[in-house]
This record gives sequence, C-alpha cells and structure tokens, in this order.
Amino acid sequence: MSGGVDSSVAAALLAEQGHDVIGVSMQLYDHSQVTESGQRAFGTCCTIDDLYDARRVAATIGIPHYIVNFESQFGEHVISNFVREYVHGRTPIPCSHCNSDLKFAELLDRAKAYDAEQLATGHYARIERDAAGLYHLYRGADNSKDQTYFLFSLTQDQLSRAAFPVGHLDKPTVRAHAERLKLHVTQKPDSQEICFVPDGDYAKFVERKAPESTRPGTVVDNGGRVLGTHAGVHRFTIGQRKGLGLSSSEPLYVLEIKPESAQVVVGSRDDLGRTSLTASEVNWTSGKAPSDWLRVSAQIRHRHAAAPAKVRRTDEGRAELAFDAPQTAITPGQAVVFYDGEEVLGGGWID
Repeated sequence: MSGGVDSSVAAALLAEQGHDVIGVSMQLYDHSQVTESGQRAFGTCCTIDDLYDARRVAATIGIPHYIVNFESQFGEHVISNFVREYVHGRTPIPCSHCNSDLKFAELLDRAKAYDAEQLATGHYARIERDAAGLYHLYRGADNSKDQTYFLFSLTQDQLSRAAFPVGHLDKPTVRAHAERLKLHVTQKPDSQEICFVPDGDYAKFVERKAPESTRPGTVVDNGGRVLGTHAGVHRFTIGQRKGLGLSSSEPLYVLEIKPESAQVVVGSRDDLGRTSLTASEVNWTSGKAPSDWLRVSAQIRHRHAAAPAKVRRTDEGRAELAFDAPQTAITPGQAVVFYDGEEVLGGGWID
C-alpha cells in the first residue's frame, strides 16, 4: 500500500470480496533528510504522508497495516543503480528496479513471513493462468495507465503469487470505487516524479552521490569535429535537444554517449533513427524463450507506441531485435519489452 488511490482500492476490493488482507507499506528512505538548501531530500512519492494515508485507509477498510523498512535495500538496488547508470552514460528506470528488486523480491519474501498466499498491488496490469499452468501477463484495461512496461522482469514464480485487483479497471472507475468505499484518498493525484529526485535535477543528484561524474569532456558531431564542451556525460540522454550549450543553425540532438572518452555525439533528428538493438538481462515473462525469430510489437520507452519488430534469443539472458521501421532515440539503460498483442512475452535492458 503506497498511500495512493490505486493500491488503496486494490486492498479495499480484496477485503470486500472476503479475502484476509494485510496492508503493507514500504519505508524507502529517511524522511528527515534535507538537501543543502534545506529542502526535503525526497519528493511526493513514498513520503511519511503517504504512509499515514495508507494506514488511515487500512483502518477504514478494517485490515491490519504494517510498515517495513527497506531503506538499505532501496539504496543498494535502486539509488545506486540510478547513479551508476548515469555515470556510465545510460538512462535508468528506477521504477522498474523498484518493482523487480523490492516489491516482487524483498516484499514478496516478507509476504511469505506473513503466511500470505499472494502479493497484491495497485498496478494496471492483468494476469491469467492457462490450462497448462503457465501464467500470462497482459496490459491493463486502461491503456493510458498500463504499467506492464515496468513489470517485464516478473518470472513465472512471481506471477503465480502476484495479483493486480485494479488491472481490469480504468482510472475513473477506480476513483469511483474509492468514493463508494469512502476512502479519503479518492482525489489524491498520481505521483509524477522520481521519489528521490523531487526537484527533477538528476544531474545534481548524481553529482552529490558520485563526484567523479563531473569529469569534463567534448561535444562532437558525427565526423568527430569538436563543437563544444560539457561537465559530465551524466547530464545527457539519447535524443536530448535542450541544454546542449551549443549554437547551431539546425536543431541538434544527442546521438551517442561515450563515457570512456567523455564524448557526447550530436547530430540531426534524422540521425536518431535506428532499426536494431541488443538487450541484456532478458526475462521471458511468458515462461518460454523463442527458438528462432519471433514476430512481436516492441516498446522502448514507457510512452512509446509499441512498434512491429522481430526478436530472437542469442545467448543466455540476451536477445537481439530488429524493427520493421526506424525508431527514434533507442536509449541504453531503458527497457525494451516484447508484446504479442496485449500480452507481455518478455523484455530486457537496452545495451
């Protein structure tokens, strides 16, 4: 229970259906931390106010509520990865790591300690079990809220113990349930930020955690001609246009980041298109890796429209993918997720 409307309604609906529900919230960081300017070090997601909201909802629906301290695990698995990826010129997705390394790992283990049969969350996704006993992960019914892109790493064992009670609902219906159930979070807004970077200044956050990230370098064009300098590759992401510090008659975009030489390569928007990628740490959510090229729709960002492609497994934990048409800003560190219609077949991290 995050304290938001989705997980609150998920818990309430399960309790209403007669399940024995236990509310659990994760404390992910020291809420007393402040920045040098005296501002809160963390944002509007997973705060002490959210924990209070979760406890109040639990009391309203009549279920026990516990807070588990995952500060060290959050720092180790999520924040450290976030910083390390930016230092190496990649663009991470902390929400995916929070799901795979905390919610469906550490928290799932904690659920076993409560003798719980399943871990239910407020994710907009659906799970179905077929006659052969395999579990299938599908997009949420509300396409505008679908969160399966962040859940590609779930294994068959994790899917067998997961439940998404609001996955078949759209957001207005979820809020209507909250109002019907008299939950005080009915109109609580969705979190839009990374909880540990409340001001959105990723570069400054990385620099505080990794001072070595400020290694200066050069900005070059496709031919290697130096166009300018920069104060660290962590300040850039593929496809970035603003904040390059360059004067040009034509718009320039980041095409490639080379952390070893501290070079940032820029060029035109047309140069951003690519038709292929490789991925590592690939998980076949469906439980079956393809033996040859497989036709899929592939999504390379959360808000990216999945595009026709073919994928094949190469080595253990690796895959290569070829799009039918060039895709803009394929970004190392982001996830690529493979779909067959509404079903998640698998995914991995873009190299």
